[in-house]
Amino acid sequence: MATGDFSDRDGLIWYDGKIIPWREAQVHVLTHGLHYASSVFEGERAYEGNIFKMREHSERLVRSAELIDMHMPMNADEIDQAKLEILKANNLTDAYVRPVAWRGSEQLGISAQATETHIAIACWEWPSYFGEEAREKGISLQTSKWRAPMPDTAVTASKTAGLYATHTMSKHAAEADGYTDALMLDYRGLVAEATGANLFMIKDGAIKTPVPDCFLNGLTRQTLIQLAKENGYALEEVQITPEELKEADEVFLTGTAAEVTAVGKIDDTDYIVGPVTRTLREAYESLVRSKQAAAA
Repeated sequence: MATGDFSDRDGLIWYDGKIIPWREAQVHVLTHGLHYASSVFEGERAYEGNIFKMREHSERLVRSAELIDMHMPMNADEIDQAKLEILKANNLTDAYVRPVAWRGSEQLGISAQATETHIAIACWEWPSYFGEEAREKGISLQTSKWRAPMPDTAVTASKTAGLYATHTMSKHAAEADGYTDALMLDYRGLVAEATGANLFMIKDGAIKTPVPDCFLNGLTRQTLIQLAKENGYALEEVQITPEELKEADEVFLTGTAAEVTAVGKIDDTDYIVGPVTRTLREAYESLVRSKQAAAA
């Protein structure tokens, strides 16, 4: 995963219509987004100069802002263009791309009608979220005490900063106990996701993935569902209990940062990095670097 002081790096950042030196991309301490989590963001990857699912990510950024009642001053076309500009300005072809939009310091308080929405886009090299060792061993997950909220108590369809506080706490607790990441259950006690990735399980060659009715329906998740069908696998989007997950043969995670990452252990249950995971991981890696993806 990405580490280091992200305020002190070489490079350039797209910030409110201008490309500026990385270290000059600053916000005020009384920014509304800092105090009230009124910000939305995306995580994207560029492969050989092409940002995978670029338009879908831009559209989701706009939609995420709408869902938290935050005005978005740019449309998807303009956001796409800005992402390509900053990727080129940093001379990067394989990179992680992070657009973020937030309410500024023009007003402080629960009301935010007078704030301006600011947008920044950063990009940097980030080869593997969980590290190369995870390819053969898989990562480990610990079930968190925190749960995904009911969809009428939080804006679960928005990729908004406020939803990630429980994920950070869950990941910290898991890492303190020697695990890589946390498994999040939903408000019903059903399997939901990891802290930054969606989950798939395989039993007897068939694939199941939780219904995203109270957590983000990831774009990589949607891609893997299509790839699974194209590769002839039976796949269901269903509710999964923790007990059923224990009986799985294979488990893997999907996400822009995680890509396709095998899970080798959840709590005290071990899993193999098996043939279905390997096949779909290879299919995904081939797709994101294909001419088909570049043209999309």
